[in-house]
Amino acid sequence: MEVHFSPELMRRVERAAAETTSDTDAYIQELVANYLDHDAWFRQKVGRGLESLDRGESLSHEEVGRRIDEMFR
Repeated sequence: MEVHFSPELMRRVERAAAETTSDTDAYIQELVANYLDHDAWFRQKVGRGLESLDRGESLSHEEVGRRIDEMFR
């Protein structure tokens, strides 16, 4: 696979890779792997939330506000 970046984005990637003492290819692979892990986690959480809504499990705006207030007491 070949991916092309704009010159400015490539400079940013190279700068970040240098700060982590990683070569550019390894840094990009790590970024993509981390992104894909996060994306899978996010999609799972959203799916679980939608399933809860389908079952009628939800909180009113007021209940969310009460729970937030309790957390900060």
